[in-house]
Amino acid sequence: MALTAISTARAPAAIGPYSQAVEHGDFVFLSGQIGVDPASGTLVAGGTAAEAEQVFKNLEAVLAAAGLTFANVVRTTVYLLDLADFATVNDIYTRHAREPYPARATVGVAALPKGARVEIDAIAARGAG
Repeated sequence: MALTAISTARAPAAIGPYSQAVEHGDFVFLSGQIGVDPASGTLVAGGTAAEAEQVFKNLEAVLAAAGLTFANVVRTTVYLLDLADFATVNDIYTRHAREPYPARATVGVAALPKGARVEIDAIAARGAG
């Protein structure tokens, strides 16, 4: 079964040698998204909450390019520069994810690309949701 790259101009272009997402069978594996505005290529202003909102816009754009929505997401990983931002990101997360919530891990990290405070990757499945 071949891998199919998925990309959209509605999400930031990859800043390295990777795809925005890759489809394999019924699964779509989304690379991590940070709070970069795809039009400007810069991190949105406003701190963690603003970045998290943009992260979800970016993830939803990549999902749409694959013909999916966040309801198809079965697993996410949230990377936080400061675990003190967990409640803020969790509040925003619950505005985009619905029950049954995707499986999830949250990890504190030393640094993220472009000085971001939050990054989220996802795995989606066709037929889920």
